Amino acid sequence: MAQDAAGLLARVREELAPGAGENRLIGRIADGSAPLRVLGELAAQQRRIIASDRRSFLTLAARCADAPGGAYFADLAAGESRALGLLPPFAAACGLDDAALRARPPLAGCQAYPAYLAWLALNGDPVGVVLALTANFAAWGGYCATAVRALRDHYGFADEACAFFDFFAVPDAAPDPEADAPALALVEHWQALQASSSADRTDGGDPLEYGRMLQSYELMFWNTLADLAGPAE
Repeated sequence: MAQDAAGLLARVREELAPGAGENRLIGRIADGSAPLRVLGELAAQQRRIIASDRRSFLTLAARCADAPGGAYFADLAAGESRALGLLPPFAAACGLDDAALRARPPLAGCQAYPAYLAWLALNGDPVGVVLALTANFAAWGGYCATAVRALRDHYGFADEACAFFDFFAVPDAAPDPEADAPALALVEHWQALQASSSADRTDGGDPLEYGRMLQSYELMFWNTLADLAGPAE
């Protein structure tokens, strides 16, 4: 990783950004043609994902307890806790009460993402995980920004029902220097270690490996739901 930390974050965002049209559901949400039942399924699958991701981030925080990554991953886990509390109003607007939300079975294509993140929590090089999350949060934040506009404009959802997507939304997927600061500090910390030792190299020498996988699973989540929606009318 000869590239400086800021350059690496910019690189992963650019190289791992999803292509136009790869997400087959978000365009239908954007124009209001995605069925409400599919939005409800999105809520149900997210409930499972958030609970799993929170545990994964806590595992990573414990692994990095004596490094800057400990606080970074702990903050992400706290964010998942907050997001979980924002999800029920969105589900309710889609017609799912808490019992119905919890009763929805997992869909393999949607749950591949948290399964891989759980693998990373146990086996991944932490700096590689940070880079993967940097790319993924940019994509996810952009999708949420698109979705929340559509929920208000086309579905008539109230602010409370939109709060889950508001929480994650990143308009125009623009990097936030303040939000980037913890990731930058973590990457710089590991780069300093790597400069003094060859012991802590990213697996396989490719800093984008985890990100490519995570982005693939992100698209799998959305496209699994798109398949449930059926053809656009």
